[in-house]
Amino acid sequence: MAEGSVKRILFVNSEIYPYLPETEISKIGRYLPQGIQERHKEIRSFMPRYGCINERRNQLHEVIRLSGMNIIISDVDRPLIIKVASISSARIQVYFIDNEDYFRRKQVFRDDNGNFFEDNGERAIFFARGVLETVKKLRWTPDVIHCQGWISHLLPLYLKKAYKDDPIFTNSKVVLSLYDDIPSEKLAADTGEAALFGNITAADIPWLMTEADGINLAKTAISYSDGVIMGSEGVPAELGDFCSELKLPVLPFDANALESGKYVEDYDNFYDSL
Repeated sequence: MAEGSVKRILFVNSEIYPYLPETEISKIGRYLPQGIQERHKEIRSFMPRYGCINERRNQLHEVIRLSGMNIIISDVDRPLIIKVASISSARIQVYFIDNEDYFRRKQVFRDDNGNFFEDNGERAIFFARGVLETVKKLRWTPDVIHCQGWISHLLPLYLKKAYKDDPIFTNSKVVLSLYDDIPSEKLAADTGEAALFGNITAADIPWLMTEADGINLAKTAISYSDGVIMGSEGVPAELGDFCSELKLPVLPFDANALESGKYVEDYDNFYDSL
């Protein structure tokens, strides 16, 4: 995009501090949108409403005008509930994607014994589609959609295939941040089938149809992204090689920039370069 033409950034996060504990990803989820907004760009920020988030303490409330849609996954209607909260010190709002079946449990991705939830693939499907449907309802046209954390990895597919003709998203570019959060566990065997939606066919997601695991979910995300940011040092080398094969613009990992806060400027320049 031409310099200065990027005005609206949609952040799709797996974690945002202080709603979840402070981690590499949750800190970026918290401070990057603020930094971009301070550079006079409009932002919207989304994350799942995990059951461990205290609604009263964090002052979450349901946005009735945005809630009430249903998302069908594997022939089951799932109500989409949208909640919102404010990080007042940063003057930013966070939208939460909620559903009783997927996001009311108190843990994030694993149960108390450390077992990966069997429906994590469906949760990723619901989250990605829920974000896009909500942005449509907001009638807010993002220039760049920045996906962070593995649960956001189906959004690039849906944007570029199922929603590409929607005027809200026609010109939206996708930036994907890769982290060392790629699940080592397999997703449910039918995750690929469950992900099919609209005009998406099995041929559009060959990696997921072959084996539904964290690496192939990330490959699906990369293949529908316009640029990739290496957010962690520990991103599997296989994914870096895959980005190179596709000749995608890649912003390398920079520990010093993350430490100093300069990464906000680097990411902002990366958005403008696409």
